[in-house]
Amino acid sequence: MQHDAGHRNGPSLSFVTGAKVAPVEAALMRAHAYAVVASLLIAALFGTVAAIKLVDPDFLSGHVWDTWGSVRADHTQGILFGWLGNAFLAFLYFAVPRLAGRPVMSSVLGWWLFVLWNLAVVALGWAVVLINLPDYLWAIKPLEWTEFPLAVNLVTEACLILTALQFIPPLARRPNPDGIYVTSWYIIGALVFTLLAFPVGSLVPMLVPGAIGAAFSGLWIHDAIGLYVTPLVVAIAYYVFPVRTGEPIYSHFLSMLGFWLLFFVYPLNGTHHYIYSSIPMDTQRAAIAASVILGIDVIIVVFNLLMSLRGQGARVRRDAPLLFVWTSVVIYLVVSLQGSLQALMPMQRYIHFTDWVIGHSHLAMLGFATFGALGGIAHVCERSAGCRYHSGYMHLAYWLILFGLGVMFVDLTMAGLMQGRLWNSTAPWMDSVRDSRIYWLVRAATAIPLLLGFAAFIAGMFAGAVNRHAGTGKRSFHMGAAAPQAAGG
Repeated sequence: MQHDAGHRNGPSLSFVTGAKVAPVEAALMRAHAYAVVASLLIAALFGTVAAIKLVDPDFLSGHVWDTWGSVRADHTQGILFGWLGNAFLAFLYFAVPRLAGRPVMSSVLGWWLFVLWNLAVVALGWAVVLINLPDYLWAIKPLEWTEFPLAVNLVTEACLILTALQFIPPLARRPNPDGIYVTSWYIIGALVFTLLAFPVGSLVPMLVPGAIGAAFSGLWIHDAIGLYVTPLVVAIAYYVFPVRTGEPIYSHFLSMLGFWLLFFVYPLNGTHHYIYSSIPMDTQRAAIAASVILGIDVIIVVFNLLMSLRGQGARVRRDAPLLFVWTSVVIYLVVSLQGSLQALMPMQRYIHFTDWVIGHSHLAMLGFATFGALGGIAHVCERSAGCRYHSGYMHLAYWLILFGLGVMFVDLTMAGLMQGRLWNSTAPWMDSVRDSRIYWLVRAATAIPLLLGFAAFIAGMFAGAVNRHAGTGKRSFHMGAAAPQAAGG
């Protein structure tokens, strides 16, 4: 295939055209891929138990470890650090040598990062949350998206520093002849901003309680999504689209405009989680304005990505990795515009604390983030000699997960509107609880297609015929082979 991929009217990118690339730490990538599988299933099971307990509070009750709060915290932290964290690291080990034209910094550093990330952050975090220790350093933190204890957070910050040291220097020290592609910009931005935002939003609120601490915690609530998850998922999209279609990104200018708007505007968004709180109103209004501007940024990014796929409809439908990532991009637009809308004060009066917000967060993490990460992992797997990629199972996984997500999102949105209506009336609060039960029952039932979808995706990674075509165009990446090797995307 003759590639013009990269930026229109610019040089073709070497990682697309099949040139030799730098050595790849294939064993580390494979290790993180296995961690992806384990973390995804465990975190999803925690979420399923939490959903069932809303319908039947006595389910798995009577112990410290099975309280709803502990299970819910392990679900959200497992999704963020276990599932998405490992998925991003696996993809970075695949993509960075191709983008940078040089290997990552160190295999030894990589194994330290793998062990610390999975044992001292994810596994230890899950365990101490279930044990629920009273000690200040080991207790569950009452902060959204950073419930793991302070002691675990210190290791998390160390891991974020190691991640930056592993992947940023190859991308920044000597740009390859292609220059710094937009995917590299997003990777560098995500790794730098996350290691700065995490201690500000996760550690500072524990030292500065009250409204000031809430203002700081709002930074991580939103920056975990906006400065860690979002740029890495967008990086996957900018990487996968040109590789799998052979077509260039629609506009280099729009890709750079979207990048800078994201990192300039997103840090201001967090306080919109505390509308009508004791935080100064000017700060709240600034967060609302930033949320609206961010919606404009997302329109720019999504327009650029979807225009890069024009005329590729048939390819998207039959190409599972491309289909996952395309869906992620579409959901990115929907969930971001929904976020801009619900940041407005009139909307907050109606939906604050309702299940509408839970539906929104699942659309972001299970929709936008998970579909993007699944597409990235599927792409790596499909390009891996020695891997057993199975297209049929991947497509089955896509439809099962999309069905489960769709039903859950609609159900929780309807529940939120019902709750908002009752809470703005004179009806007793318990009426909203009783009327919510049917919606919570449907929500719990969506675990069936979702878990089946995750199982099908895992089958898609391991159930196909062995790929023995390393270095030959589409199937060129050897997950377990010695490098260097052909690029092939």
